[in-house]
Amino acid sequence: MSSTAADTPLRLAVFDLDGTIVDSKANIVRAVHEAAALMKVEAPPAHEIPRVIGLSLTEALGTLFPVLERPRLLELDQAYRDCFGRFRSEAGFDEPLFDGTHDVLDALDSEGVLLGIATGKNMRGVRHVLERHGLSNRFVTIQTPEQAPGKPHPEMLYRAMAETGALPAHTVMIGDTSFDIRMARNAGVSALGVAWGNHPVTELQAAGSHRLVDRLPDLMQAVLALTTPSDSSPDLDRSKR
Repeated sequence: MSSTAADTPLRLAVFDLDGTIVDSKANIVRAVHEAAALMKVEAPPAHEIPRVIGLSLTEALGTLFPVLERPRLLELDQAYRDCFGRFRSEAGFDEPLFDGTHDVLDALDSEGVLLGIATGKNMRGVRHVLERHGLSNRFVTIQTPEQAPGKPHPEMLYRAMAETGALPAHTVMIGDTSFDIRMARNAGVSALGVAWGNHPVTELQAAGSHRLVDRLPDLMQAVLALTTPSDSSPDLDRSKR
């Protein structure tokens, strides 16, 4: 990481994982359907499942299967985890990073921006993704629902800032869902929406995104702008595109 001037504030970019860094939608849909089949309950249509990606697993499944009582929901939760674990052991398992992710992380790191994760995945799943893609040492703070309430509650971002020393004015949350945007707004940090994930851009805008990007190569410029707010016109740098 390059050195920065002594008076330069710490800047923190916190990334969502599923739908922002890693293209996991197909595996999540498959796991929900296979877990439902094992539990002998009716699965929701495939197009509805991405709507809950980003929530903690129990909350996501509770939204998709509202008629299940909590004991059955917890059984479904475990069945889903078992299915996903089996997928990862398959020779043909594929859960790619979005093209350009390594380049963007390299560029932010070279600018001295601290990198973090706030996700609905559990830590075991996060570690698997990071190890699989050579990202294990990239992130200085990793927040999951095992440590704090899930999105859109702001606690994961509060913890990330506390662990790194970054202030809200110099922190940005990057995500593909309205849950990410609302968490950022609830925590008083900038909200940067990405257009290649699980919620449409219109929902990111409605949730209050300060800026939107359509392509990964555009991410670095947006992060730098949002983590270096103008003293004379703080709202200008945070306006929606």
